[in-house]
Amino acid sequence: MGPPQFLSRRPTRGGGAVASDTAGRPVWVLHEHDRPQHHFDLRLEEDGVLRSWAVPRGLPTHHRHDRLAVPVDDHELEHATYEDVDKRIADTGWWELEDRNDRRSVFVLHGREGSRRYALIDTGDDALLHLVKDQPSEASSLGD
Repeated sequence: MGPPQFLSRRPTRGGGAVASDTAGRPVWVLHEHDRPQHHFDLRLEEDGVLRSWAVPRGLPTHHRHDRLAVPVDDHELEHATYEDVDKRIADTGWWELEDRNDRRSVFVLHGREGSRRYALIDTGDDALLHLVKDQPSEASSLGD
């Protein structure tokens, strides 16, 4: 199951496999960039590419504070492990889609320090990333 249509309107390029410890589950990565100005990129594996959004202030840490998420070009899967002097991996893991419609996707990011449920909400040109108030329990976030 894929994201809402508004998430898939961008051109798809690339493909290929990426080595990871996600046991065949789709990978996600949060890249932290220092240039051209400090920001983050959220990338979710889907359809053989990393769907990507620039998230200027990073992932939300409270359900009352949404974050702008600007769609950017998709990246090849190999980009999930890429780092350089100006770009580092802030967090990574696997993700699962829980619900979607034409305007939003609800998904859980299983990362280095636990699991968090988010909603990506279409606002027209951009999107909002929202930390859902109802979070996964530890038992359900352990995976298979």
